[in-house]
Formats: sequence, structure tokens, C-alpha cells
Amino acid sequence: MSHPTDLPLKTLQFYTTAGYSCSYLPEREARSQVAAPSHLIDTDIYSDLVEQGFRRSGLFTYRPHCDACSACQPIRLDVLRFRPTRTQRRIDKRHDDLRSGIMPLRWKAEHFDLYQRYQSRRHGGADMDEDSQTQYSQFLLTSRVESRLVEFRTLGGELRMVSMIDVLKNGLSAVYTFFDPDAPGSLGTYGILWQIRQCRSLGLPWLYLGYWIKESRKMAYKSQFRPHQILKRNVWVEPDDA
Repeated sequence: MSHPTDLPLKTLQFYTTAGYSCSYLPEREARSQVAAPSHLIDTDIYSDLVEQGFRRSGLFTYRPHCDACSACQPIRLDVLRFRPTRTQRRIDKRHDDLRSGIMPLRWKAEHFDLYQRYQSRRHGGADMDEDSQTQYSQFLLTSRVESRLVEFRTLGGELRMVSMIDVLKNGLSAVYTFFDPDAPGSLGTYGILWQIRQCRSLGLPWLYLGYWIKESRKMAYKSQFRPHQILKRNVWVEPDDA
């Protein structure tokens, strides 16, 4: 008898998009391979797709499929073997006053206001600067897999950071994180350290961090978490410099 996920996987269709300007390496043209129809992609199916290098944006499940570029490399962190660096321990301690709250994906005006502030300061000029509430909801609050929203607040109740994560069969997938751009202390790094602890508490071995691009300065932080693996030719391997 076939595994319950075999039949839906075989019924998925995969198509390649037209070329578009790469948001990470602007001088290059990007294309994506998209899995469809989206209503068949539940948590089990999506877990298998993530193993093959896919990600999601709302209901859109994709992976890079560029004609002459392989810069985007899926990256996952081995949470059981991970040991924080001195800098990461210092960042973790600096934010030990934050309190996390886990909830289903939901709309909150306070979250959207923080998202807009983050986008305007950290990604000025990006397409998401003028996102409407509908676009925000479609991007981050729409999911057919097991997803959670995590908010981080100070002891006084001030919102500092929001993370969206997917719970997979063998790990967590970091969908998106945004935070107070005026807050000191590398909140983005702290968010990943929190997700590592969450993986361990759930008994999950991997934290999927999306794509890593060696040439992109914005992506450099991901490779600072070790040991990690890169998906190359459909095989997860530790990089040579690990």
C-alpha cells in the first residue's frame, strides 16, 4: 500500500513562471517552479516539498528555477548539534526579558503597523513598502498547512517582533519575521535562537531558513548558524567550510 502522501504528490502539477527581476541579485533574471493546485498541499505534502527545496508565500508554493543561475540554495539548521557562538549567546541574553506568545495566524492592526515600519526602514524601495492590508494578509496570514504566529513583547507589553512559522513533519520552517527597526540588539538573530529552542521542545531536528545566497549581504546571517546543510542536486550536505 502506498504512503498516504504518495497519491497527492503524484497528482501535483509543476510549472515554471516567466522571467522576472531577481529581488536579491537585481542584475539577474529569476524564474520559479510552482507546485499546483494549492488546495492539495497540506502539511504532509508541504513537508515533503520543503525537503525538495520548496518554500511558500501564502498559498503560493515555489522554488527557484532560474535558467543560468543557482545562487539560491535551500538551507536548514541542525538544531540538535547547534551550539551558539559567543556573540549569539550575548544577543540571546540581551533579550531574555522578551515574552513570546504563540497563536494561530490572525490579523492584528498592531502587527501590520510594525510590519510597515519594518519594511520601510529595512527594505526601502522594495515592492512591499506600500503593501495593503489585503496583500499583507495574503502573504503572511493565508496558509493551508500547520502555521503559527509568534509575537514577542517586553515585560511592559510593548510589541517588539512577530514571526510566522510552519510546523513540518521533521522541523520548523521560518516563513517570515519582522521587528521594531529601532530596537537594538539583533532581534532577527534572537528570533532564530528562539525557533531553535522551539524545535528542540517539539522534538524536531531541523530548522529550515529558506534560501541562502552567498552573494547577498542580506542573507549572510543565515550561514552564521552552524552546523547547517545546503541542498545541492537534491541532496542535503554540509558545506565544505563547515
